[in-house]
Amino acid sequence: MAHIAMVSIPAPGHVNPSLELIRELVARGHRVTYANDAAWADTVREVGAELVPYRSTLPFHQEEAWDGDAIDALRLFLDDAIAMLPQLRAAYEHDRPDLFLYDIAGGPARILGAQWGVPTVQLSPTYVAWKGYEDDMRAMTDEWKADPRGADYYRTLLDWLTENGVPADETWMGRPERGLVLIPRVLQPNADRVGPEFTFVGPCLAPRPAQGEWARPADAEKVLLVSLGSAFTDQPDFYRRCVAAFGDLPGWHVVLQIGKHVDPAVLGDVPASVELHPWVPQLAILEQADAFLTHAGMGGSVEGLWTGTPMIAAPQAVDQFGNADALVAAGVARRVDSDTVTAEELRAALLELTGSAEVAARCAEIRRELREEGGTAGAADLVERELG
Repeated sequence: MAHIAMVSIPAPGHVNPSLELIRELVARGHRVTYANDAAWADTVREVGAELVPYRSTLPFHQEEAWDGDAIDALRLFLDDAIAMLPQLRAAYEHDRPDLFLYDIAGGPARILGAQWGVPTVQLSPTYVAWKGYEDDMRAMTDEWKADPRGADYYRTLLDWLTENGVPADETWMGRPERGLVLIPRVLQPNADRVGPEFTFVGPCLAPRPAQGEWARPADAEKVLLVSLGSAFTDQPDFYRRCVAAFGDLPGWHVVLQIGKHVDPAVLGDVPASVELHPWVPQLAILEQADAFLTHAGMGGSVEGLWTGTPMIAAPQAVDQFGNADALVAAGVARRVDSDTVTAEELRAALLELTGSAEVAARCAEIRRELREEGGTAGAADLVERELG
């Protein structure tokens, strides 16, 4: 029995993709510890792992919504990594693992692995760097470095790496020695240029009874799930347009997740065919849904592809725009602008999408391909191989 340490951050899009792999490793007899914020204790315990708590500086546990630009986001994650490292060191100094698994935001685990001679494997819940990535991104990173905040970010990053005896290379964190990619290839930019250090195992998904169940109403001919994820949910005007678009659509039942920041009363009169919830068991609903209106976050995009559900993509921020374009290119989605799309345009998009035989065939094809990939068992095999 090996001791495998998983390191992640307190965000659903970073924790959920790893859970079934952790459950599988525990089932194979390994001792798995999971370093994360104490808020995830129940989730970690449910998959059979032991929580190693650390205090994250990220604002996921706060009521305030995120703001700021890409440079601000980079600095948030760097500051969290710097604060995380001494906590991980203290937690594992006298209980060193045989292998570190780490989320893309759990890079301090790679530093400890390098210092202690412990093998490391990155788990990526999103796309990874390809050959030539740095050159392709040069214009953007040069722009960041021209900003005083960006210059300070890169200076702080390199100083931190140097202090810890690892390569003072701004690309080091994004270039792991070994990486497992938990997304479908159709969401990976330049998939043909991804190096051999990465293996696409696809989503590691399974039913999540601990998150609750959902029963499709007996009189629902078709079901639409509307969810903007967990971070960008304060969108009452968009929700009102969704109610106007889909609330009286014959035969359709709508499950509308509005998040914790929106008072249902501000949406006005909502017909009986529309369920309102602050949170929903998304995967359980998608297994039964006929369409999915999503912000195209990586988690939602992956789950929509896994369940073969046609999607309307309404991206809000960060990687969601690229994901939306990838879903459209894959032939399974239509993209809308959530700020400007009208109720009439939303309804037309739904009817066109769900009435397309080509979309239905493509959704089924990708669903079949994903379930034939390595998935959870294949990922666990590769982790065990790295144990030597």
